[in-house]
Amino acid sequence: MKALQKILLVLTLIWVFMFSISLMSHSLKMMGGGFARALLSSTANPFMGLFIGILATSLMQSSSCTTSIVVGMVAASTLPVRHAIPIVMGANIGTTVTNTVVSLGHITRRQEFDRAFAGAIVHDIFNLLAVAVLFPIEIHFHFLERFSLTLARGFAGVGGLVLVNPLNISVKPLVRVTEELIVHPPIILALALFLLFLALAYIVKTARGLALPKIEALLDDYLFTTPLRAFVLGTLFTAMIQSSSITTSLVVPLVGAGLLSIEKIFPYTLGANLGTTVTAILASLVTRNPVAIQTAFTHLLFNACGVCIIYPVKRIPIGLAKGLGRRCSHSRKYAILWVVLAFYAIPLLLIMIVR
Repeated sequence: MKALQKILLVLTLIWVFMFSISLMSHSLKMMGGGFARALLSSTANPFMGLFIGILATSLMQSSSCTTSIVVGMVAASTLPVRHAIPIVMGANIGTTVTNTVVSLGHITRRQEFDRAFAGAIVHDIFNLLAVAVLFPIEIHFHFLERFSLTLARGFAGVGGLVLVNPLNISVKPLVRVTEELIVHPPIILALALFLLFLALAYIVKTARGLALPKIEALLDDYLFTTPLRAFVLGTLFTAMIQSSSITTSLVVPLVGAGLLSIEKIFPYTLGANLGTTVTAILASLVTRNPVAIQTAFTHLLFNACGVCIIYPVKRIPIGLAKGLGRRCSHSRKYAILWVVLAFYAIPLLLIMIVR
């Protein structure tokens, strides 16, 4: 009976965790959404587009939201496809800020934080490496633009679909009520962060109170048995709830608690990267605009190419994540600096310089 109560408690805490992330995302959109949209419409060259994609997505906490806005702008002929592609690449980097912030919930427990931070930033590092490889190739050869155009021609007449999002059903009504009751975004953000760190602390504590060998066996034998199964799980779960931020953030406390390793979650993270492209593709199909569909497919192709290039050398991103995790666990101010500099200060500074 006690075990059942703990399982129900963990499920409740996971719901609170998902609610807090949605609330945090909405509060940041309320504070920076207008600025982010203004940024997206002001791109002038590929480098500026890349940094705008990072900053806009970091502000809105959703690459799906950024790419959907970009798809709409392309459909309205206010943004050329060639300028949209670097923004989509930057959005992939910006979306990883959420799970990195989640890992900071473990900052008071050094060993736990070492694992959690490394488990979070392996996603950051993967996307940074993918951009480092594919961005210069795209600038010189425009292969994503050309291949996505070929795909778009085949899908131009296909109508859009609307997926039922269980996250919207279970969390969004309370998010809307909270926004109506608390009209000030900074207060909503503070509440979201409080609930996030509270849920994280109790998820880890309660999970440890359960039979850890049984939980590890469940994760290893069913969900993360093979890299392919973990990859498919990440893809389908993200496509279903339409948020890679939430799917990748959910495994961070499990890594922190020692229930999963970085090696186990890495393919799951790559699957989440692919799954997050579904939202923009569906949004583009609704428009029936070939150029908008082309933009959405560039996101899919970029992520697919990133997986094909980086996964065979997975030791590099995993090794870098572990090394950075160890360094930041010894001097935890570097973890906070990583979030502030990598996702906000440096992109904003570079936008101002390039402009």
